[in-house]
Amino acid sequence: MSIFQPDPDLTALRVTLARLRNDRGWTFDELADRSGLARRTVIDLEHGRGAGNITTWHALAHALDVPIGELLGALCGNHTPPGSQDA
Repeated sequence: MSIFQPDPDLTALRVTLARLRNDRGWTFDELADRSGLARRTVIDLEHGRGAGNITTWHALAHALDVPIGELLGALCGNHTPPGSQDA
């Protein structure tokens, strides 16, 4: 039996990152400084030139003061998130 695994919506993830950064009026430099990440990393993530890793997204969530699920939840934007279907 094969179980279908939908692709993560990486576009929605980068859009969420951009929205959260812009909502705060922060530049790429400011988010990089607050997260401890390189400016290039922040730019690449927001422009879809990389997916990052869990440590990267954890740092961004802390810098933006949002639950990590608010960031990573965007990955399921084009499908029902795991664990949310009725049993």
